[in-house]
Amino acid sequence: MQLLGPLRVWREDEELAVGPPKQKALLALLATHRGTVVSREQIIDALWGPEAPDTAMNGVHTYVAGLRRVLDPDRRGREAGGLLMSTAGGYELRLPLQSVDAALFAQFCVEARRMAAEGDEAAAFDRLGKALGLWYGDALAGIPGPFAALERGRLREMRFSAAEDWIVGMIAAGRCEEAIVVTGEAIAQEPLREKLRCLLMLALYRSGRQAHALQAYNDARALLREELGIEPGVELRSLHRRILSGEEVHAPAGRGPAPARQGRPQESAAEGVATAPMPALYPRQLPSRAHVFVGREDELGYVRQLLVQEVPERGRASPIVAIDGQPGVGKSALALELAHECLGRFPDGQLYTDLGGTSERPLTPSEALARMLLSLGVPADSLPADLDGRATLYRSLLHGKRMLVLLDDALDGDQIRTLIPQGSACVIVTGRRPQRGLVARYGAHRISLKPLDPDTAVDLLERLLDGETGRGTREAIHRLVEQCGYLPLGIRITAAALLEDPYSSPERLAALYEDPATRLDLLAVAGDEGMSVRAALRASYRSLPEKTARLFRLLSAVGLEAIGLPEGGGVPGVHSSEVMSHLELLADLGLLERKGAGRYRLRELIWAYAEEMAEAEQQPRLPRAVRRLSAAPPPGYGNLRTG
Repeated sequence: MQLLGPLRVWREDEELAVGPPKQKALLALLATHRGTVVSREQIIDALWGPEAPDTAMNGVHTYVAGLRRVLDPDRRGREAGGLLMSTAGGYELRLPLQSVDAALFAQFCVEARRMAAEGDEAAAFDRLGKALGLWYGDALAGIPGPFAALERGRLREMRFSAAEDWIVGMIAAGRCEEAIVVTGEAIAQEPLREKLRCLLMLALYRSGRQAHALQAYNDARALLREELGIEPGVELRSLHRRILSGEEVHAPAGRGPAPARQGRPQESAAEGVATAPMPALYPRQLPSRAHVFVGREDELGYVRQLLVQEVPERGRASPIVAIDGQPGVGKSALALELAHECLGRFPDGQLYTDLGGTSERPLTPSEALARMLLSLGVPADSLPADLDGRATLYRSLLHGKRMLVLLDDALDGDQIRTLIPQGSACVIVTGRRPQRGLVARYGAHRISLKPLDPDTAVDLLERLLDGETGRGTREAIHRLVEQCGYLPLGIRITAAALLEDPYSSPERLAALYEDPATRLDLLAVAGDEGMSVRAALRASYRSLPEKTARLFRLLSAVGLEAIGLPEGGGVPGVHSSEVMSHLELLADLGLLERKGAGRYRLRELIWAYAEEMAEAEQQPRLPRAVRRLSAAPPPGYGNLRTG
C-alpha cells in the first residue's frame, strides 16, 4: 500500500479502486495504525474533527463496508478472517509491515541510525537511500481530514531529516556534484529549511565553486528577511564566514552515514547512489504515438517477452532495444508504440531525446546529456562542464530507477554510449544505421525493420482512410501501397492526400504516382519537413562521404536491376578495395536493399532520388561502366580495378 504519495493499493499486480476521499482517509488511518484497534470515536475525530456531523457514525459504517468490499471481496457477512477486522471497540487492519510503505520507511530510517551508530556507514547510507526511494510525492496526497494533515506533516519532517543525513553522507564521500542536485530539489520544496541551505553551500564550496556558495548564502538571507523578517541562524552565518575566509570546510561530523569509497570517484558515485531522495520530478516526455498503428506484431511480442524476462544484474547496463531500418520504415512509430505500451513497468518516468542523427547538426553526447539532466531537475548552473562529469551525474540520478529512456534518431554508437544507464532502467534507441556496437558492447537487442508486407500495408491505408475510399478501389489501393514501397511514411502521406482532396481517388492518385519523379514530389505534406519521402532520403544522402555519394549517383544508371560486384571491373572514381564498404554503407543507411551476400537492389523511389541527385550534380552518366555492377558476383572480388 502506498501512503508516501497519492494513496494506492494493490492486490498482487492489480491496482484497486479504493473509493471516495473519506473512505481513502479511513484506510490511511487504519494503515498507519496497522495491527492496532482504532476506535470509532478516533475515526470520527480523524476524518471530521470537532465539527463532525450527527451522521458521522453512519458514515463510518458506510466507509468500513466499502473498504471491506475492496480489501476482502470474497468475505461473506460476519465471516471471521480477512484484512479488516471489527472488534468491540473499533476496527483493525491486519497487514504486515512490508505491505505499507510509510511503515517500511520509518523502519529503514531507524535501521540506518543503528547502522551508523555501529560504524557501518556504507550500509546505513544505502538503507537511507532505499527509505527515501519509497517516496512518490507528498504523503497522503489528496486525502482530506485532520489526521491526514497531521500525518502528512509528520512524515514530511521525517523525510527531510533523512534527506539531510543522506546528503551529508554524500558530501563526506566527495560526491558534491550529486549533492548539489539533490539539495537543490529539496530546497525547491522546503525553501526556508536552513539546514538544506547549509548543505547546498557546503557542496558548492567543496566542489570548487566558492562564488556560487556565497551567492547561495545571499539567496537564503534575502528569502529569510523577506518571508520572516529574520537573519540566518548561527550555523548558516558561521559557514558563510568560513567560506569567505577560504577555510577548509568539512561535512558535519556525526550526522549522516557516508557510503564506502571504492574505485575511482566517478565509479563509486554511479554505484553508491541508490535513489535520489527528493524525486520532485517524474519526467513524462514521450510524444504521442500514431493514431493508427498496424502490424509489427512479431517485434512488439519480442520486446514484451524481453521486458518480462530480463532483470539486469547490479552494475550491468540497462536492457537496450535498438531499432534500425531505412528512411520512412516506421522506426520512431514502433518505438513510441513500445514505449507507451510498457509505461506501467517504468513508474519513475520516461525520458525522450531527439538526437538529430539525420539533421544537419546532430547533438553531441555532452549536449544530449545536458538536455537529459535538465529534464531530471538539475539546474542549468549546476550542470558539470565536462562530458565525464555529466555522464557520471546522469548515471547516478538514474541508478535504481525504473525509468524508460527513448533515444530517437541516433547517429552512431559514439553519440549514445554515454547515455546508457545501469540497472533497472530500459533504453530504446532508433536510428538508420544498425547499432552493431551496442549489440557487441552491451548485448543490445536489435530489431531491423523491413517495409510492411502487402496485406498489412493495405490494412494501414484503409484504416487511415477510415472508409473514405469509396467502392471498387481495392486494386488501386494495392497499387498505391506498392508505389509507396510498402513504407508507412509514404502510406500515411498518401492517406492524408486522399482525405484532403475531395476530388481525388485512389485510381487517380495511383495514375499520378506512375512517374517516380512525380511521385517524389507528391509524397510530401506541405510545411512539414518530417512528412516528406524526399526529405527522409535527403537526410541519409547528406550524411554520405563524397565517394559513397558519387557511387550512389552513378547507381541511378543501373536502374532497378540487381547490383553485384563483377570480376575484373570497377567503378569510375571509386577504388576497387572500397567498393564493398561503400555499398555496405549505402545499405546501412537504407539507400540500398540487401538481396543476399554481395547483392543489392535500388528500390524505385530511391532510384528516382539517385537520378535526381545525379542531375543536380550534373554528373556525367557512365552506364556501361556502372552497369558492370549488375553482373552476378564471383566468389571473390579482389580483382576489381578503377576505371
